[in-house]
Amino acid sequence: MILSGNEIARRLGKDIVIDPYEPSRLNPNSYNLTLHNELMVYEEVVLDMAKANRVRRIEIPQDGLVLSPNQLYLGRTVERTATHNLVPQIEGRSSVGRLGLFVHVTAGFGDVGFAGYWTLEMFAVQPVRIYAGVPICQIFYHEITGEVTEYCSKYQHNRDIQPSLLFEELAPERHCDPQLPLKFGIESSGI
Repeated sequence: MILSGNEIARRLGKDIVIDPYEPSRLNPNSYNLTLHNELMVYEEVVLDMAKANRVRRIEIPQDGLVLSPNQLYLGRTVERTATHNLVPQIEGRSSVGRLGLFVHVTAGFGDVGFAGYWTLEMFAVQPVRIYAGVPICQIFYHEITGEVTEYCSKYQHNRDIQPSLLFEELAPERHCDPQLPLKFGIESSGI
């Protein structure tokens, strides 16, 4: 079951944290998240799953930035979210999709307990000009049944755009202690 907009508003500060929160961005069953003013692109021609790939940052100027086709751009939301006892998910807004802009390649589904900024995997079908601060995607929440184990992994409590950290799974180590409470605002160790 998906939460209504009214239920999202009712659970703010409890099961749902959205910071900053703007009531005008609340929809009938979702909330619009906005695009931060910085993007990240990989510098490697061939990306390697087994290592950290080099990246560079691009600032979105006030007059916008044209995204090129066949290039992956990593962005992030302005809003930091935290979710407990619910499953968060993001999707692109239909107005953005109608411009041929994907806001996530595959990673729209979040985990119970995730706290941080949403990294956006942006891909344009054709050249499209984007602007910082535009409502780029929407977050919505699924109810979950059964015993809940909250998310505790490498992207938890991120503070920035997150390139792939898949290489860390090939040399596993704990990134958060399951004995510590997962509260909004706790910083991760080094990520």
